[in-house]
Amino acid sequence: MANVNDTKQKLIDTALELLWTNSYGSVSVDDICKAADVKKGSFYHFFPSKIDLTVAVMEENSRVSKPYYDDIFSAGTPPVERFERLADFMYNVQAQAAAKYGHVCGCPCASLSSEIAAHERGVRRKFEDISQLQDRYYQNALRDMVVQGILPENTDVKVKAQEVRAYLLGQVMLARIQNDLEPLKRDLKAGLLRTLGVESKSVKAA
Repeated sequence: MANVNDTKQKLIDTALELLWTNSYGSVSVDDICKAADVKKGSFYHFFPSKIDLTVAVMEENSRVSKPYYDDIFSAGTPPVERFERLADFMYNVQAQAAAKYGHVCGCPCASLSSEIAAHERGVRRKFEDISQLQDRYYQNALRDMVVQGILPENTDVKVKAQEVRAYLLGQVMLARIQNDLEPLKRDLKAGLLRTLGVESKSVKAA
């Protein structure tokens, strides 16, 4: 007999895949239970509603991403390089998903939030929590850029971090809408560096 925690995780993992590759509105509780091979009663034992599962999906996606962010934004990496590595990571995630599912999937948290956050406070709050977590990585790197003289001393790192996040989310969302990874591959890193107000060594060398 499957462990109850295994069943709950199976529902979360299945919902993450289905909601990421489709949409909140197009995926039903029945669809999730069928794909996870879990009875509907078990679903409601763990999650009072599909919204509750959606919040858990967003938490799971953030949890899975955290080790990558910890590595990318390691203090031992030069701060500009951290952002370059982030752009590479984001593109690679999208490229791998597109190869697996046959279309550009975008960011699961952003896609879900853009679809339902206006009407669902729990989803909106979870998106804000995840955004604040990401902003902390960006702010730390930006502070290091200020200390190293790469950015002006009067740089508002909180505002700049929000600009970075908005740029990245916008580009990934456009890639999903257009179902085209080429602009992301071509422009994501260069545009991110322009948002930061810097150039990479590779750009200068060219």
